Amino acid sequence: MRYSAGSLLRNALSGQMHWRKVWREPEPKSAYDVIIVGGGGHGLATAHYLARNHGITNVAVLEKGYLGNGNIGRNTTIVRSNYLCPDNIAFYDHSLKLWEGLSQDLNYNVMLSQRGVLNVFHTPAQRDAMIRRGNAMALQGVDAVLLNRAEVGKLVPIIDISPDARFPVLGGLLQPRGGSVRHDAVAWGYARSGDAQGIDIIQNCEVTGFAIENGKVRGVQSNKGPITAKKVAICVAGRSSLVAAMAGLRLPIESHVLQSYVTEPVKPILDTVVSFGAAHFAIVQSDKGGLVFNGDLDGYNSYAQRGNMEVLTSAAACAASFMPCFSRLRMLRHWGGINDMTMDGSPIITKTPVKGLYFNGGWCYGGFKATPTSGWTYAHLIANDEPHELAANYSLSRFETGALINESGSGPVPGKH
Repeated sequence: MRYSAGSLLRNALSGQMHWRKVWREPEPKSAYDVIIVGGGGHGLATAHYLARNHGITNVAVLEKGYLGNGNIGRNTTIVRSNYLCPDNIAFYDHSLKLWEGLSQDLNYNVMLSQRGVLNVFHTPAQRDAMIRRGNAMALQGVDAVLLNRAEVGKLVPIIDISPDARFPVLGGLLQPRGGSVRHDAVAWGYARSGDAQGIDIIQNCEVTGFAIENGKVRGVQSNKGPITAKKVAICVAGRSSLVAAMAGLRLPIESHVLQSYVTEPVKPILDTVVSFGAAHFAIVQSDKGGLVFNGDLDGYNSYAQRGNMEVLTSAAACAASFMPCFSRLRMLRHWGGINDMTMDGSPIITKTPVKGLYFNGGWCYGGFKATPTSGWTYAHLIANDEPHELAANYSLSRFETGALINESGSGPVPGKH
């Protein structure tokens, strides 16, 4: 979509009242082939790939608020595939490959910046763990580079690598292909593409119940009335347990708040995504110049999208200890996203006991970075009623059988990243 200089000036002077809409604002039809409950990144990606990969376009994406209001707009924008378990390495690296071509696929710039992701370690035990993870990545053909302390200091000079540091740096594990993506551009790009393929994206449409007859889903109840569908896909991030309960499902998930923060903008000073090995802390500099960072989960279950001083103080202390030059920066704003935490640290993409009802959730710390492959594999499941090979082990049944995917690289254990 291009605008002339005259068009830009005319719209600016008119209070931006005449821009062409990026997607339609339709009212819901009475019936669809597929209803996707949740218009976040994963829901929009699922709709895009249903149309693009499977030719299914009679689809409605129902979002109870406005696009970008949920976790797709409440994250630190980091993308990576430096996981430990083979299932997760393959899944997230497929996602990273899709990120690399997503701007071309959507014809919309998602502002991918492959600046590298560095996990710093401070003890011999952490070094052994990073070597193990790096070797697991290498066995899957994924890029992983082990750095010593001097190499960490050369890559990120603002890290305190002196022997007198409170947590002396011994080295780090670098994934050069990792980096960051502009989160709101992802939502807008997928929404624009889905709309162009005929999918109805319906905002301010809250699902209030499910129509289920004889063990089969028939549609949903919403604040805009009943809508029937052959298939219904739940994809609501932090509200997964609440929405699934309306269909009689009990999930092995806890919901926790993960807070993030951004400082005042400064000149470019950090061109790598970095995580601190001494505490759950990661930091990246945004395209606007602000330092975006996060701390650990709140220590209690919550659906609140807000912060608190305890976690802020901890995260700020990590920043000042790890990169002392940041101690003089002023905080600009903070926010909270609701994380669905499974007990093994890995996600769920599955059919449910209700025929025609599907579930996608439990992403722990990995939701944003998984967006493309989550949509890719969820669309495959919905279209074919069989799991994609990349998500074949992400079923609900693993919590009954004990075939868990214990991912220390993404799970809810405090102090691990």
